[in-house]
Amino acid sequence: MSQWYEESFGEDYLLVYRHRSKASAQKEVRAITRWLDLKPGQRVLDLCCGTGRHSIALAEEGLHVTGIDLSETLLKRARKDSAGRNIRYVRGDMRELPFEDGSFDVVVNLFTSFGYFETDADNQKVLHEIARVLRSSGAFLIDFLNRQSVQSRLVPVSEREQNGLHIREERRIDGDFVRKTIAITAPDGNRRQYHERVKMYTYEQMRDMLAQSGLRLEDAKGDFEGNPYTPESPRMILMGRGSR
Repeated sequence: MSQWYEESFGEDYLLVYRHRSKASAQKEVRAITRWLDLKPGQRVLDLCCGTGRHSIALAEEGLHVTGIDLSETLLKRARKDSAGRNIRYVRGDMRELPFEDGSFDVVVNLFTSFGYFETDADNQKVLHEIARVLRSSGAFLIDFLNRQSVQSRLVPVSEREQNGLHIREERRIDGDFVRKTIAITAPDGNRRQYHERVKMYTYEQMRDMLAQSGLRLEDAKGDFEGNPYTPESPRMILMGRGSR
């Protein structure tokens, strides 16, 4: 049986999330560059790179970028959009990264690309892999949803028309998970449906999981404007260094 993340990140994903702009990625990368004190020439892994929006922006900062994602559809778009840039794209599972220990100076995981797995053990594997592929005292940044904010601000239903298609998104909290059902209906009545599921963690849970993986949490922001993290923040942006 296929997992949701094996089915959702195809051509329709490109349609549903097309509003995510390169300009916003550039703004976020400028903040990341400042917070982590990134220097040209450093080796950066964009973990779950998707269409490469952030990989491209990181490369524009003079960094040596590798992007990895499970979706060949999204990687195909990333390679197309990155034409002429020195960015390496690799297909792989974030729980078993195809890189040697200490391969990167920096690992970034952006746009809620954590918590995809049902079990804590599988999600913990992702953090172990980040720690493993980081060089000694290398830096990491994880841009994750903020559980309390999601619970208080959840929009149950939203609908819109795009490219002649009707897109309906339904969201709900199910225990520790936030779930989304996306239905896309064509003018002829043809309907396609996808499901997304992300496991929510509190700040304290993330702090403990990072520590268990050998990652030292040093700072937390509540948004890309640089505001300090609070339980009400829209995002939970965690950063620090490996302790190997």
